[in-house]
Amino acid sequence: MTTSTNLASTIKQLETARNLCLADPNKLYAQIIPGLAPIINADAELELRRWGADFLSEAFASPVLAPDQKQSLAVKVLDVLKGYIDKPEQDALVIKSVVQTASSIYQFHLAGPEQASTEFLSAHLSRLDMPLLIPYVRGQLTNIDCRIANQNDTEAWQKMTAIKSNILRRMDTAPAGVRLCCIKFIQRVVQAQTPGMIADPRRPDLNETSLALVPRNHPIIPYSNLEAEASGLLDRLLSVIQDNSSDALIVTATLNSLASLVRGRASIANKIVSTVAAFNPFTLAQVQSPISIKNKILIRSMTRTTISFLTNIVKRNPQHSLAGRIQGTLDRLRQSLAEVFDESKRKRAAPDEPIDGLSDAKRARLDAVVELPAINGAQIPPFPSEGPVTYAQLFTLTADKGVRDFHVKALPLEIVCKILGPLLASIEPSKFNEALNIVRSRHLKLEQNAKTNALAAAKIAVGETGDEDDDYEPDFMPAAFQHPEVTLGPFYLPPPPPLTNDSALAMSKNAVLRIFATLEDLDKQAVTKVVQKGFSRPAASNHDRNGWITLLVRLASRTSSGLGFDPNGASWNFPDAIRQSFVEYIKGDFRRRIDLGIIWLNEEWYNDRLVTEKPPSAASMTNGTAHRTTKSNQYTKWLYTVLDVILLFIDAKDRVLIRFLSEIPAMDSTVVSRVVKLAGDPDRVNLAIQALHYLILYRPPVKEICLDGVEDLWRNYDDAKIPAQKLLVKFRPAVLGDSLANGNAAIKQEA
Repeated sequence: MTTSTNLASTIKQLETARNLCLADPNKLYAQIIPGLAPIINADAELELRRWGADFLSEAFASPVLAPDQKQSLAVKVLDVLKGYIDKPEQDALVIKSVVQTASSIYQFHLAGPEQASTEFLSAHLSRLDMPLLIPYVRGQLTNIDCRIANQNDTEAWQKMTAIKSNILRRMDTAPAGVRLCCIKFIQRVVQAQTPGMIADPRRPDLNETSLALVPRNHPIIPYSNLEAEASGLLDRLLSVIQDNSSDALIVTATLNSLASLVRGRASIANKIVSTVAAFNPFTLAQVQSPISIKNKILIRSMTRTTISFLTNIVKRNPQHSLAGRIQGTLDRLRQSLAEVFDESKRKRAAPDEPIDGLSDAKRARLDAVVELPAINGAQIPPFPSEGPVTYAQLFTLTADKGVRDFHVKALPLEIVCKILGPLLASIEPSKFNEALNIVRSRHLKLEQNAKTNALAAAKIAVGETGDEDDDYEPDFMPAAFQHPEVTLGPFYLPPPPPLTNDSALAMSKNAVLRIFATLEDLDKQAVTKVVQKGFSRPAASNHDRNGWITLLVRLASRTSSGLGFDPNGASWNFPDAIRQSFVEYIKGDFRRRIDLGIIWLNEEWYNDRLVTEKPPSAASMTNGTAHRTTKSNQYTKWLYTVLDVILLFIDAKDRVLIRFLSEIPAMDSTVVSRVVKLAGDPDRVNLAIQALHYLILYRPPVKEICLDGVEDLWRNYDDAKIPAQKLLVKFRPAVLGDSLANGNAAIKQEA
C-alpha cells in the first residue's frame, strides 16, 4: 500500500512539472529534463517508465520548443532511451514512446547549426576539413555564421546508432502500434541521410538537416555508409508496396510516410511514385469470394489512401514527368474499386417465378399455362393496360431478366456504333416486321388511353361531374372582422454613442490592418492582364488589386495636404500608419511588389510638389509660421526607407534595383552613396556598377552625382576598382590622369 501511495504521489508531482513545462517550454524543459532523468530511468517502476517515455516524446515533438534547445537536450536523454530499449522486460507503451522520441531527435545527432565567433574560427580554422564558412562581408569581416557537423561527440553518435539498430530489428516482429512508429522512424532516417537541397548558402541556419551538411571526410559520421543505409531503408519501406501487402495499417502508415519523402527529397521522388503507381490493393478480393465486410473495409481504406497519395502529387505539380502514368493508375483504381463493390456482378440474383412460364420438366405435376405472345417461339412479356408506361416497357420484347436488366450505357458509344449496323443486318426481316407491329399496336393503345383520360379531365374541368353545387361565396371579409388602419409616424434610430479619442485611434489602426489584409488576399488570386485606358481612365474604378493600390496610395499621400494633417504633431496619424504599412508590405516580397513602391513614391513626390507650390492656408499657420517643412518632406524620407529595405535583401543577380532607380521621380547624392555602399559586399560589386552605369546612360539629370559615386568606388573599394576604372576612362578620364600623375611623381621621389 505504501509503495503504491508513494508511486501515485510521485506521478502527481511529475504531472505538476509537466504542466509547468507546457506553460513555459523554452525555459523549463532545459532545467526539468536533466533533473528527471534519474527518476524515470530504466530501473524505475513500470508506471514511472511509461510516464517518462511519454513525457520525452511529448517534449521533443513540441513545435514550441526551440530547435537549438532540442539539440542540446537530445544528447542528455540518450542514456535514458538506450536503457529503456535495452531492458529485458519490454513494455509496448514504453517502446512506442521511445521510438517516437528517437524519430524526433535523430536529425539533431546527424548535423547541427553552431554559431561561431571570429575568435573561435581563428583558433579552430585549421581543424575544419572543408570550406563551410559563409562570411557576410561589408567592408570588413564583422559577423561569421558557420554550420558544421558535430565531429566531437563520438559517444553520443554511437549511442544513437545503437538505438537505431535496435529499432530497426523490431520492424517486423513488434506489435502493430510499435511497427507504425518504426515506419515513421525509418522515414525520418531516410530523410536525414539523403542529401537535400541547400536553400540559401548565406543562411545556413534556415537549411533543412540532411546528409548534404555532412563533410564527405567526416571522421565520425561515415558519409557513404549513411547514404547506402538510407537507400536500403527506402527499399525496405517500398517492399511493403511492391509485395502488395494486405495489412491495411502498415500500408496506410507507409504511404503517409512516403508522402513526406516525396515532398522533401526530389532525388528519390520518382522512384517512390513509380512504386506506388504499381501498387495493387485488391489482393484480398482475389483471395476470398465473396468478400467479407472486414476485407471490404480494408480494401477501401488502402485504395482511398493510394488515390489521395497520387492525387496530391498531381495537384502539387501538374507538369510532373509521371503525370500520365499517375492518371492512368487513378482511373484503374477507381474502376477496380467500383467493380469490387458492385454486388450485381459478383453473384447471380434469385430467379423470379415463373420465368418463361413454368418448366415442364420440373413442374410436370402442375399443369400451369402461361400465355404470352411470341415472336417465332420467343415469349413476350405482357404490356400494362393501366398506369404510366415507360419507354423501356414500350420497347421490351423479351422475358429474359438478364437482358432486360442490362444497361446499354455501360458500353462506350464507339463500340455501340460499330456493332449496331451488323446487328441490324443480321435480323430476319419477318422477325423485325413482327416486332415493329407489336410496338406499333402498343403505341396505338397508349394513344387511345390518352384520349380517354384527356376527355375525362376536360369534363371535370368544365364542371360536368354531376355535382351542381353553384353556391357563390363573395371574396370579402365581414365588417366585424375588419381591423382599422393604423398610421405609423416617422422612425428614428437612436443616436450613436460619442466617439472618444481612444476609440477613434483603435478603429483607425484596425482599418489600416483590414485594408492591407484585403490587399494580401488579392495578391493570392490569379493575375489577369489589364488593358490600360490611358490618362482618361478614372482612378480606382475597379475593386481589383490596382484599384486598392490607387486608393491606399492616395490615402497615404493626399491626406496630408489638408484632410488628415495634425499641426500639433500627434504621435500617430492615419497617413503615416499607411506609409509604414506600405514599407512592411513591400518588405514581405519586394521583387513582386516593387511596382507598388514606385507608384507610391511617385505620388509622394507629386504631392510634395503640390504642397510646395500651394500657398499656406490660415488653418496651417501657427503664430504666422507655415507648417510646410513637415508636409513637403515625405518623398525623401520614405524613399530612403524603401531603398534601405531593398538593399538589405537584394541579391547579386537581381535587376530590381536598376528598375527602381530608373523609375523613381527624383534622386540625390544620398541615394547614390547608399548604392555605392553595396560594394562592401564583393558579391554585389557588379550590381552597384551596373546600376550607376545605367543611370549615367539613361538619366542625364543625375549623371554627375552618379559619376561621383563611380569615382568613390574607384578610390575606396578595391574590388570595384577595375570595373569603375572602365567607366571613368569613358566619362571622366581626368580623374585617372591626375591619379596616374601623382603615382608617377611618388615613384620618382622614391627613386
